[in-house]
Amino acid sequence: MLRRFPYLIITGLLLLMSNLTFANDIWIDVRTTDEFNAGHIEGAKHIPYEEIAARIDEVTTDKDATIRLYCRSGNRSGIALQTLQAIGFKNAVNEGGYEALLQKQASQ
Repeated sequence: MLRRFPYLIITGLLLLMSNLTFANDIWIDVRTTDEFNAGHIEGAKHIPYEEIAARIDEVTTDKDATIRLYCRSGNRSGIALQTLQAIGFKNAVNEGGYEALLQKQASQ
């Protein structure tokens, strides 16, 4: 057991660091206002997908920021991703659907 102790500490630190990195990411919900108000990822900002280009500067102007987009199924967040990429955001990610994200979070 004592031999495994350093391994456990290192593993725990790596998990903690990965969670901190993930926590620094910007989450944007691109669904409608009604969908957002019905439930959303904690800390997510709300910008409907058709407004993303005009309003992204409300959240960040850093073109290197990690931006995680989601909607109901992944379609609207895919459109938002293409829009952000077209205006120079290099690290935007389509995380897919809200319900799938909730299931993923619950299993972690």
